Parts: sequence; structure tokens; C-alpha cells
Amino acid sequence: MENQKQKEKILTLSEFRREAGIPLIVARKLILWGEVEAKKAIDGTFQITESEVFKVKEIAKNPWKKSKIFLKALGPGLITGASDDDPSGIGTYSSVGAKFGLSILWMAAWLLPIMLAVQEACARIGVVTNKGLAGVLQKHYRKKVVAVIVFLLIIANIVNIGADLGAMAASLEMLTGASFYLGAIFFALLIIFVEVFVQYHLYVKILKWLAFSILSYVIASFFINHDWHLIFKNSFIPQISLSKEYIFAMVAVFGTTITPYLFFWQASEEVEENKIIKEKRTKKKMSERISRMRTDVKTGMVLANIVFFFIVITTAQVLFKNGINEISSAEEAALALRPFAGNWAYFLFAAGIIGTGLLAVPVLAGSGAYAISEMMKWKEGLELKFTRAKGFYMVIILSILFGLALNFFGINPIAALYYSAFINGIIAIPLLIAIMIVGDDKKIMNSETHPFWVKIFGWFGILAMILGLLLMIILSIN
Repeated sequence: MENQKQKEKILTLSEFRREAGIPLIVARKLILWGEVEAKKAIDGTFQITESEVFKVKEIAKNPWKKSKIFLKALGPGLITGASDDDPSGIGTYSSVGAKFGLSILWMAAWLLPIMLAVQEACARIGVVTNKGLAGVLQKHYRKKVVAVIVFLLIIANIVNIGADLGAMAASLEMLTGASFYLGAIFFALLIIFVEVFVQYHLYVKILKWLAFSILSYVIASFFINHDWHLIFKNSFIPQISLSKEYIFAMVAVFGTTITPYLFFWQASEEVEENKIIKEKRTKKKMSERISRMRTDVKTGMVLANIVFFFIVITTAQVLFKNGINEISSAEEAALALRPFAGNWAYFLFAAGIIGTGLLAVPVLAGSGAYAISEMMKWKEGLELKFTRAKGFYMVIILSILFGLALNFFGINPIAALYYSAFINGIIAIPLLIAIMIVGDDKKIMNSETHPFWVKIFGWFGILAMILGLLLMIILSIN
């Protein structure tokens, strides 16, 4: 038997995953979980016998087990993508679907490559530099400039947290009759407790499974009869109306989909992953790590984009068609759907708000905490205990409590989101420019600078955002 093993072909990790027909991220995780036997060579690379390929192919014959392993292997990219569809984002997508019908649907297809490029750029910076975005920017830009950006990020995040907690409490009230204020307090305290006292390697598992709560919007859509021919006709060809309302809707969708807090969170969570993996940072290992990151990011962004697509077609086909054009929040959309789409669509839409809020609020609070901690040189990371990173965790706690307070002092969080979107628009453009420049600097990134497709879609996204804001300003003046 030993002689037979010696005669077997020995594969590298890359060769093994090609032979087995699985993504690199899954191949790596199968080894870490002990599902695949592998020996580590002196140079740190894995050596895998050819017989392990047949073992994996047997696993792959069971679609349920195959899907379970793939989903289990995902991490920060999935969480970032899903948190993009937070309750305030759902409210924005519902609003534009109700107001403009399917004429805004083309943005889903056009935004996807930009989303992929931007989040890969942020993740790549985190993987290669082993620093969060604020830490990298501080080394290459004036501290005062970074401080202003981080301050605006925190303000925008607090407003978003307030809106999300309000939407979650309103949804709980709709579904159970529970007090709005007690619901908001309950969700805020629950999120603080879990984010502060559960370490990252466990906490990330909670966030990952919460990410699938956004699929409720895809499921809800199938309780409605759709005109698929009309939907696909509107899915790819832009139908731009040069009205102030339409351009504002475009900018709002852009700002909701490609938003600064995701940039900071993505980079910082890749650093957290680096801490868990603890690999030697050789050129080959770095290439494998980036390949795993790309699978993760793509999955998260595609999932976020699919949800955007289905929310728009649901609200367009139900609300727009029935003359309900003014929707200012996600919970309003759920209530408006009920008479036309039935109780199940209403329930899934409302329940989805709670699930996505439980995912998005920790990401919003965490992204700001990472940014401030890097700027102030504090210890940071969700893997650390509270006593070792008090400043980091206090930013999380205060961000959530200040967001909660917006629901008690007569400040309408949903109305405040317009100001938040404007702040996000201001921050996003210079931030994206900095990200594209830093990620293409060989002194910082060595040989792992932006791929060509990231440069194309990253700069295209920046140009589109600038043109959108300029158009909105011109139309506002006129």
C-alpha cells in the first residue's frame, strides 16, 4: 500500500483544484478541515496525492454537500456583498422600482462589473499590505485629509445605523405588534453584545449565515406573476431620462450600491483573514490567497446584485403598475406589497429587513471602528477581547447607540438618509481615486497591482459617479 502511494502522482494545490474542478478557496478549506489529506513541503506549499482528487469528485456528486462546502468556505466577500443590501439600501431599491418601474433595471447589469472591480481593489490592498484602508491611506496621504474622510464616514455610518435599526424595529412591529422603541433597543443591544463579546472566528460564521437572509427578496419575487420578456428587455439597455428625479435616483442607487463603509470593511476583514490563515507571504502563496479572495468577493457582489435586481422587478411589477409611486422606506414597500402580492411576499419582505439589518449594522459600526483605530494607532480587530481593544470596541458601541438615539429625538432616519447618501457621494469619489492609485503603485503592492479589468471598471465607475453628480447639480440649478 505504501509503495502504491509513493507511485501516485503528487499534485500542488493549484493542480489539485484544477483536477478536482473546484475553486481554490474550497480546495484550501477542504485541507484545513481535514477532508483532504495533504503534506506541507519545506517551502510551505501543499503536496496532495492524486487519489484525493477522486475523493473530492465523490463529494461533488452530492449537490447538497457540494453547495454546503462551497458556502462554508466563503468569508469576508460574501458578508460585504450581503451587507450592501441593508434596510436603507432595500428602501432605496424599492423606492426607485416603485417610482420608475423597470426603466431603472439596467443599472443592475451595468453596476455589477464596477462593484466587482471596486471590492476586489479594496480586498487586494488588505491582502497584500496586511493593513486596513485607513492605515494604507495614512501612509501615502496627509493625515488631516484621511481624518476628514474618516469623520464623514462615521457620521454617514451613524445615520445609516439609525435608519437600519428603525427599519428593523418597524418590521418587527408590523410582524408581531411589538413596541417600535423596545424593538429598536433590543436589536441595538443584541448587536452590541454579539459584536463586542464574540470573537471574529466565531462571529464571522454568524454574519455569513445572516448573509443569506437577503435571499428572502428573491423568494418573495416568485409570489408575483412577472412579464419576463419585458424584464429582460429592460435589463441591459439603458433608458436614461434627463430629469432631476431620474438622475437623483441613479446617483442614489450608485451611492447605495458602491458605498465607502464597504471599502473599509472589506480591506480590514481581509487582514482579519490573514491573521487566521497565518501563511508565509511568498509570491506563490500571495497569488493563491488573492485567487481565493476573488472567488469570495465575486460571490458576495453577485449575490448583492441579484437581490437589487429582484427588489426592483418586484416593486416595479406590483407597486409601479398599480400607481403606488412614492415609497420612502423598506417597511413601506412591504406594507404596499401586501394587498397585491399576498401575505407571503409581505412576510418575506418584512422579515428580510430584520435579517439584513442584523448583518449590516455590525458592518457599518465595524468599518468605522477599523478606520478610527488605524488612524489613532489603537489595537483593533474583532478577534481581540474587549480589554485588549477598548478604543476599537467603544467606537462600535457608541456608533450603534448614537444611531439608536436618532429614533428617539425626532430625527427621521429615513429622511436623514438623503444627507447620508450625499456625504457618501462626497467621500466615495476621492476615496475611489485614492484606492485606484494606491492599488496600482508597485512600491506598495509589489507585483500584485490592479489587473487590467479592475483598472477599466474602477476608473469607469469614478467617471460615472462624477458625471452623475455634475448632472444633478446642473439640473438642480436649472
